[in-house]
Amino acid sequence: MSAAPHLIARRSVLAAAGAWVFAQPASAQLVGELASAVSDFSRAQPVQRGRVKLEIAPLVDNGNVVPVAVTVESAMSGADRVESIALFNEKNPQREVAFFTLGPRCARASVATRMRLATSQKVVAVARMADGSHWMDVADVVVVLAACIEGEGS
Repeated sequence: MSAAPHLIARRSVLAAAGAWVFAQPASAQLVGELASAVSDFSRAQPVQRGRVKLEIAPLVDNGNVVPVAVTVESAMSGADRVESIALFNEKNPQREVAFFTLGPRCARASVATRMRLATSQKVVAVARMADGSHWMDVADVVVVLAACIEGEGS
């Protein structure tokens, strides 16, 4: 049994569209000032999803102190070494949260800190590798009690 010609054409179009979506760099899925900040860090190179694990709670009661950790799958030697890790946010007044530089003596690509979140938003971690590639992870965080609002409404 063969499929009707119009079904084959539709399947081909859907397959091509799906391949195009997955071929796009992950950074193409970011928009606005967040995309610009990530692009500046990656030196306008494509940023792929994978290798980076961003650990942050999906629901935060208080945005004033939000623990965050980033780990990167890496042998930490040769071209498979993480040179730096950056944290970005979508809606805080300043998009760049933190930059970490990892030297050649670093045995693991793992960092942890705390950040403030003004409201519910995306948080992005990007790793720059010694081979020039960039990898990222994105998390959506819902903030119940927003931070960064001192002086508003006073």
